Amino acid sequence: MATTRSAHTVWDGDLLRGNGVVTFDSSGIGGQPVSWPSRAEQANGKTSPEELIAAAHSSCFSMALSHGLAGAGTPPTRLVTSADVTFQPGEGITGIHLTVEGTVPGIDADAFAAAAADAKANCPVSQALAGTTITLSAQLT
Repeated sequence: MATTRSAHTVWDGDLLRGNGVVTFDSSGIGGQPVSWPSRAEQANGKTSPEELIAAAHSSCFSMALSHGLAGAGTPPTRLVTSADVTFQPGEGITGIHLTVEGTVPGIDADAFAAAAADAKANCPVSQALAGTTITLSAQLT
C-alpha cells in the first residue's frame, strides 16, 4: 500500500529578509521556522531545506541498512547515522556525506561497509537524490 506524507510552508516577504514556517502535516509534530539566513549562514534556532533532507536521508539510510543486515542474518544492535548536506548559495546542494557507526554482532568491517554501500545506493531517499554526489563513511563500533 502506497503512503503519502505531507508538509507545507507559509512564507512571508522576500527571500533575503522574509521568513516562513514549515509544518509537518502528516505527523502533526508541528511547525519549524525557516529563513534564508538559517539556510545560507547560521541556523540560529531555525531549520532549512538541507537540514530536513539530512533528517530524511539519515533515517531512511538507517532503516535500509538495518533491513539489509537483518536479511543477511546479522541484525544490528545499534546504528548511529548522520547526514551532512552541503549547500552553496548560487549553486545549490553540492553533496551529501553519510556517516554510520554500527554495533553489529557477527559481522566484520568489510561486510559492514558492503552492507552500508548497498543501503546508500538503494534507500528511497538516496534514489530520490540520485543527481547529488553522495559519499559514505562506515565503521563498526
